[in-house]
Amino acid sequence: MWKALSVGLVLGATAALAQAPSATDAEPRGPDNDPNQIICENQTEIGSRLSRRRVCRTRREWEELRLETRKTTERVQSFKITCERPPCG
Repeated sequence: MWKALSVGLVLGATAALAQAPSATDAEPRGPDNDPNQIICENQTEIGSRLSRRRVCRTRREWEELRLETRKTTERVQSFKITCERPPCG
């Protein structure tokens, strides 16, 4: 039992170290750091399994969209409903 537990801990620690991002990964390098580079993605239309559309934006616009989406998600998840009179949750 102890052998299985110790092997599991070693494998878990190894996986965590392998996935940990290094400081150099956070810094863009080469031609990939151009904020004006156009990047296109194929997005599935909501409500359809087959319809797709191609969306093209600059690297800077994609990053701003990701940040805004993250802010909205965090705001919605931290929203607390207050109840002034029963019956409330």
